[in-house]
Amino acid sequence: MNPLESSGKPLFFKALSAADLQAPTNRNGVAIRTAARSLSVMQKEALISTSLGSDLWRVSSDEGAYLDGDDVSPCPLAHMTTGMVASFMETTQVLARQRGIELPRLRLIQDNFYTMKGSALRGTMTGGALPVVLTAEIDSASDRAVVESLLRDAVDSAPVYGLISNVLNSQFTLTHNGREVEPAKVSRINNSAVPLAASLFDSAQPESGDWSGLMRRNGMSPTTDEITSSSGSSYAEEQSRRLHLRGICTVRADGIKLIEQQLFNPHGSIFHLMSDEGAGSGGEGRAPDAMSYVSAGIAFCFLTQFGRYAKIVKKPLAEYAVVQDMHFSKLIPGVSATADPVETHVHLESDQDDDFARQALDMSEQTCFLHALCRTQSSVEINVVQSD
Repeated sequence: MNPLESSGKPLFFKALSAADLQAPTNRNGVAIRTAARSLSVMQKEALISTSLGSDLWRVSSDEGAYLDGDDVSPCPLAHMTTGMVASFMETTQVLARQRGIELPRLRLIQDNFYTMKGSALRGTMTGGALPVVLTAEIDSASDRAVVESLLRDAVDSAPVYGLISNVLNSQFTLTHNGREVEPAKVSRINNSAVPLAASLFDSAQPESGDWSGLMRRNGMSPTTDEITSSSGSSYAEEQSRRLHLRGICTVRADGIKLIEQQLFNPHGSIFHLMSDEGAGSGGEGRAPDAMSYVSAGIAFCFLTQFGRYAKIVKKPLAEYAVVQDMHFSKLIPGVSATADPVETHVHLESDQDDDFARQALDMSEQTCFLHALCRTQSSVEINVVQSD
């Protein structure tokens, strides 16, 4: 049995408080600290703490056949898509209430696209992020122009847009075999490395309740002519491909956001996830909030690149984990969102020298789709479709 399932813990759950994981000092409005580790080459878990409340969420990630994964939990990019579309839905709802606009049967459909090109062995492989496409399906009686204007303002105010709309070069520290070493190419965080308690993940236990509804798998995504993947294809040393994910977000009667995530290329599973803002943001904290999903997605995607790179160059990593801090503006309708560069403290254990650790860090940052999203000034294309 794989590590996520053999642990006996729910794949997603609200955890009992952990003194070893507290959000960093809040400097912009909202601060998030995510601790994430690899459990196998592709299975990972993360604990997320935010400055908006006391909730501590544990989420997990896996990959499909394209990376020889077990496909029991959403891939890293699915976490980002989920968080992004949930963030856009939240700001749309807040702004609509403020303006007195009714949005019956609103459905947001978001398409995310990424690229991977180059050679891992030659050091040219690079991940990229393309503009986001957001389609709003609205009731036929709604004023299309009013809704389109609302959506444009909502996207601009969404905290996740601070990552999309600016050039943010991520910063790092590197700890190898318990010693902090100077990185090679990536930008260094000015402060010392944040330690990662070895017992943090194992000690995290779920609060009482049934957490099985937070995430469930629902078969394979529709087959499209985009598919270029096959079993293990994402390990290819030389690549030139475009990835495509879709997130479909609706809101339940009780206010919980429901997100259906589809993975078209590489071809993967459909996952259904829930999102709810915390008590500090007007929600009830019944599921991970939007930016916690975003933060987990970045950490998971980055860790995936370590595992993938080590396997391609045939140099095993015994353990790899991160402590990741994010700072962004609090939602203020009508005010453009801002964000600081992502700060990631990398912890590696290997039987290789420090130069390998530095190379693994550089290549993982270079090939990470979501660090590419942060360092790329991009946009969100908005479409409004009226349905009967």
